[in-house]
Amino acid sequence: MFRTALRNVLAHKARLLMTVLAVVLGVAFVSGTLVFTDTLGASLRGQSAKSYEGVAVSVTSYGQSRDDNGQKEGDPGISQQTLDKVKAVKGVDAVSGRVTGFAGVGDENGKLIGQGWSNKGSNFVPVKDGKDPRYTFTEGTGPAKDGEIALDKETASKGGYKVGDKVRVATNGPVKEYALAGVFTTEDGSVNAGGSLVLFDTAVAQQLYLKPGFYQELSVSAKAGTTADQLLAEIKPQLDGKNTQAQTGAQLAKDEAKGIEEGMSGMSTMLLMFAFIALFVGVFLIYNTFTMLVTQRTKELALLRAVGANRGQVMRSVLAEALVVGITSAAIGLATGIGLAVGMRSLMDSLGAKIPAGDLVIAPGTIVAALVIGVLVTVLAALLPAWRTGRIAPVAAMGSAHLPATAKSLVVRNVIGSLLGLLGVGLVMLGVSMGSDGRMVIGGGAFFLLLGLIVLLPLLSRPVISALRPPLQKIFGVPGKLAAQNALRNPRRTAVTAASLAIGLTLVTALSVVGITMGKAVDRMSTDKIKADYKISMNGGMGSLDKSVAEALTKAPGIKAVSPQTASSLKIGDEFHSASGVNPAAIAEMLNVDVLSGSLSSLGKGDVAVADKTATKAHLSVGSTFDVMYDDGQKGTLKVGAVYKDLGGLLSPYVLDDKILAAHTDDPYIPEVYVNATGGESKAGEKAILDALGNNPAIGIATQQDMRNEMGGIVNLALNIMYGLLGMALIISVLGVVNTLAMSVFERKQEIGMLRAIGLDRSRVKNMIRLEAVVISLFGAILGISVGVFLAWAVGTTFSKSIEGYELVIPYDRIGIFLLLAGVVGVLAAMWPARSAARLNMLTAIKTE
Repeated sequence: MFRTALRNVLAHKARLLMTVLAVVLGVAFVSGTLVFTDTLGASLRGQSAKSYEGVAVSVTSYGQSRDDNGQKEGDPGISQQTLDKVKAVKGVDAVSGRVTGFAGVGDENGKLIGQGWSNKGSNFVPVKDGKDPRYTFTEGTGPAKDGEIALDKETASKGGYKVGDKVRVATNGPVKEYALAGVFTTEDGSVNAGGSLVLFDTAVAQQLYLKPGFYQELSVSAKAGTTADQLLAEIKPQLDGKNTQAQTGAQLAKDEAKGIEEGMSGMSTMLLMFAFIALFVGVFLIYNTFTMLVTQRTKELALLRAVGANRGQVMRSVLAEALVVGITSAAIGLATGIGLAVGMRSLMDSLGAKIPAGDLVIAPGTIVAALVIGVLVTVLAALLPAWRTGRIAPVAAMGSAHLPATAKSLVVRNVIGSLLGLLGVGLVMLGVSMGSDGRMVIGGGAFFLLLGLIVLLPLLSRPVISALRPPLQKIFGVPGKLAAQNALRNPRRTAVTAASLAIGLTLVTALSVVGITMGKAVDRMSTDKIKADYKISMNGGMGSLDKSVAEALTKAPGIKAVSPQTASSLKIGDEFHSASGVNPAAIAEMLNVDVLSGSLSSLGKGDVAVADKTATKAHLSVGSTFDVMYDDGQKGTLKVGAVYKDLGGLLSPYVLDDKILAAHTDDPYIPEVYVNATGGESKAGEKAILDALGNNPAIGIATQQDMRNEMGGIVNLALNIMYGLLGMALIISVLGVVNTLAMSVFERKQEIGMLRAIGLDRSRVKNMIRLEAVVISLFGAILGISVGVFLAWAVGTTFSKSIEGYELVIPYDRIGIFLLLAGVVGVLAAMWPARSAARLNMLTAIKTE
């Protein structure tokens, strides 16, 4: 029987092609994900281990902390005195102190080189022979004095800089010019992530990022004969403060490797989720293929029964065919997945996110997973068709008998589908009633709802396709009428084919509706709440602006008003609360603050404005006073001068004059500064800002439209990534339509021949097949879009209270595009089957049994 199964696979290899392709794509997605994440993880772990080569002990400072009274305690970092004490420990070979922070370099056009978030500055630490072991210089030397820097090779190349050139470097304050002393290569993670690295002299780096005489980290190397554990035990007593931690370099590398593994696990899980969606969609294609093959081979299988094969043998022969297809597809899919992983690595390199050098990792588990998944998916999908072969009676060999679905089986199916669908809807509505805590319940309800939909598709196909039949007949005539009839002839086959497309479009539609609705809500918030002409912030959202930025803008010609948005905290009672520092004279011009009581002008008198929700919770009103502790530990009393409607993330619950907060900190955190230009938003206004800031490449200037685009861009990027990941499932859906039509044409040779004989020409035959594909595709699309909108509404209700102005937005334009694409998919999927049908010889076809 196995030889029979093998011969059947070879005899029907053309009909099994789409099944093989579906499994190959799914397995390739899985194996490619595993190979890529394993390779990336191994490369990053190797880079991490390499960065700690020669480091016996690493000492890290976490900065100052607060005591029970809110007072800051401890040093801002590791002092020079501590470094000297560590250096004097027996067995220490060398100690290097490090400080790091943000530093950006502009290209010849003044644009920031790198990704913003991965642009870094640090200090050059010559340990022996004037060399820093972390960097290998290809040109020049490390910076030896104030006014000199060194650049990583990639940044120097992108900027066109050579040793001796003047380089404009931006931190979070004014741009400064430095002489380029050298160019180096490094395994630093920020550079490999597409960023830049600027090395300063140690004194300069300390002044920029911490405080003169202090370090954030110490790297200690050991003399020969001294172990890392021995050195660690000797160093720990020399450390000052509870905010300093010492670890061996090996332990630190191990901890980083663990963090990398956890990060890769999250990425792998997300990609595998989409891979399994693609495989789940592929199940319908495989099921359809084997169902049609079994139906077409009814006489052959019945003949086997007639010559002595029992039910189990016939069933096992079909499963053996599925096994052969699964093994073959899995092997091809594994090879394809390895190719995809190599391609992904090259793509990331071309986009500037360099992956550290390392070998391609093909773990044994990946090979096993690919083979097991490919075989399991194929065999399980073929299980029901194989079971049906056991019901074929030997007498079927005497005619063209087949096994139509009985009324009883369809009734049972419809009852089960209805129960599953009702369970799904019930869970979704329960999740809606639970608010933000009901998202997991909605997810479970969505699963059962989709399962019920799949089971009910044969029942739903009749009314939906019947509704499409009149317009098809009116527009396309006889081919349109025949296409609708053909789609309804075998509702199970139509349902299984449409199911894969329905699942894909359910997910795509739900994501689109939720994403666009959230984008519109954020857009409304930006439009309604922000009145400022410009928002100034660090490119890539990298940290705080220097206080000199607001000062420079205030003095600049062409600038009407400036309000920094200082972020701080106040200790009220036993709890810390976030606070915003603003310019009292300008804040009303920058933000649309809805004052419910009092006046914002009171901020200029030293009062505080409180958000309404916070005021209600704390029992505060205009005139109320309360005690606070500021960032520096000093205490004071504030009076409520205004209560305003909460602006979400635009303002903290407590708003004060920026000067009050600045008096209690040496280094204020200013994420953004709002600006109004004299002539409003214009090229002249933007030029005035650029001139005031010295054309700083690290600082971004956003107009109101830019502010809206910022969030819209994030939403669109997320949607495009999701579309791309779901694309594999949609491709398999297309293959399912092609497969069904191709096998349907083969099955209906005689019928097509008769239609040709009574006058239906080749072009009409093609139209009939094309329209049948369009009908099936539109049927799946209509159901998928409908369920997707319902689920998007349900998920959206869980966000409605946390996102101000959230109102469901149905993107009719995108839904229209989805329907149009579904029709196009049908036309494209029908090209080969329609061509095959039109080329049939009518006499040969009529003689086909």
